[in-house]
Amino acid sequence: MDTSHNNNKVNKNYILLIVIIASFLTPFIGSSLNIALPTIANELSANAILLSWITTSFFLTSAMFALPMGRIADIYGMKKVFRYGIIILTLACFLSAIAPSVDFLIVSRVIQGIGSAMIFVTGLAIIISVFPSSERGKAIGINVTTVYLGLVIGPVLGGFLTQYFGWRSIFYLMIFMGFMLTILIFWKMNEVEDGERGSEKIDYPGSLLYMLMLALILIGFSNIKGTFGKFMIMLGILSLISFIIWELRVENPVLEIKMFMGNKPFVLSNFTIILNYMGILSIGFLLSLYLQYIKGFNPNITGLILAVQTVVMVLTSPVAGKLSDRFDSGRLALFGTILITIGLFIFTLLNMETSVYLLIVGLIFVGIGIGLFSAPNTHLIMSSVEKRYFGLASASASTMRLLGQTFGMGFTLIIFEVYLGKIQFNPQNYPELLISTRVAFLIFTILGVAAILISLLRNILNKINKQTI
Repeated sequence: MDTSHNNNKVNKNYILLIVIIASFLTPFIGSSLNIALPTIANELSANAILLSWITTSFFLTSAMFALPMGRIADIYGMKKVFRYGIIILTLACFLSAIAPSVDFLIVSRVIQGIGSAMIFVTGLAIIISVFPSSERGKAIGINVTTVYLGLVIGPVLGGFLTQYFGWRSIFYLMIFMGFMLTILIFWKMNEVEDGERGSEKIDYPGSLLYMLMLALILIGFSNIKGTFGKFMIMLGILSLISFIIWELRVENPVLEIKMFMGNKPFVLSNFTIILNYMGILSIGFLLSLYLQYIKGFNPNITGLILAVQTVVMVLTSPVAGKLSDRFDSGRLALFGTILITIGLFIFTLLNMETSVYLLIVGLIFVGIGIGLFSAPNTHLIMSSVEKRYFGLASASASTMRLLGQTFGMGFTLIIFEVYLGKIQFNPQNYPELLISTRVAFLIFTILGVAAILISLLRNILNKINKQTI
């Protein structure tokens, strides 16, 4: 529903300001906290598995709630969900800032993930609702740039804050920004019309099965050595099968499974997102531990090093977007996937004496690869469906990215459980941390090779389709 003509009295610039600040928060909190993990582990006596859950819990709940919250926002109003998302995220950051234990911190990160999902699925829709079509492109571009800015500033500012003010200062900054946003929302967003569709129904069983599937599999991953972990994974797989069967039958599904059926280019393009992002998210987590524990760098320097990847990605992405309009998007996305895989392979070579310059080369490869992959692959997804499915196609791409990030951390949990277990990091087990890191990157490299092969297959199918038209 296009509500832009109903929102002519709204100050569009204030709404854009509110949304871009909110869009900054989620990538910032994710990328900045990775730098603080060793400091958190030392202060709260966190073992390897619990430390992994500080990151995993946030992305797991973001992935769990993104689809249901998107549907709830469609029915009850984007503005309501967005506003409550900011409030929930701010309160959760307060809980993180005062966390007395690692378990308390993980619970607060779960709540942050819920708030983040509510912001993530509504921000762009609010921009579209208040800006006329002639101004939307510019507004969306500003919003995307802000997301990238959060990714770039996160490691740098997170490292600086952790080094000089402690890891809790990251959350105090988030509390301040969230509080200011809440004031702005109640002051300037009242005129925004929500475009509610109260007559439609929420797919509660489908939403529950989807959330159960993710939670059970990730819990199983972190307890993979025991019978309980294997049982959880089996229950997760059963939930996945039940979810697919239910979504094919229900009238208003939370995920339009039918859109994937028979559309091979669409399916393959979405699958490459999952495979690529499984390795991408874990880079910041694993390299933060490697640089601070094994190489002995402080949080400030670590943040600056890890920011290289995002800076390169930000510089590459606009160029890739323009190239995808002029050249074959399939080839660009494939080339991006190849570069990501080369970067991941470089990280398999890490040892105690590895030069930081080799690590930076790997980050540059990954950064350019992500930049070249993202826009062209999105272009392929959108061009493989009819115009009436654009919203669903965009939502599916975002969901696949979240699923990739979540399962990437899930694989990291498995590897930590196998090689490290529930131990606290100290110089005696740094060799095991190094082995875990290299094994993780080896697995992500293999997944990258799979993504390359799938991209090749997708490009061949696209070529055949064009020749038969």
